[in-house]
Amino acid sequence: MNLVVAILIGIAIGAFVELLLPGHHASELLLAMTLGAMGSLLARFIGEMTGLYQPGDAAGFVASTAGAVATLLIWGLIFRRAPRRR
Repeated sequence: MNLVVAILIGIAIGAFVELLLPGHHASELLLAMTLGAMGSLLARFIGEMTGLYQPGDAAGFVASTAGAVATLLIWGLIFRRAPRRR
């Protein structure tokens, strides 16, 4: 899978998560897109280096998507804001 495609997958996942989940602000969009791209590239790199799939395989698409989602989930769990009391 092309490097540009992996980056675009991560950016799309980051934008999707940031814009559709409630309680998120548009100012965090760039952070979410960057984290998604980083997770996508990391999953692609690990998968190819460990021999789970070859460059250009369809499994790279799945791994890039899963990597982007996992990175955003981990970031959200670590840096979750406490709900505001009214």
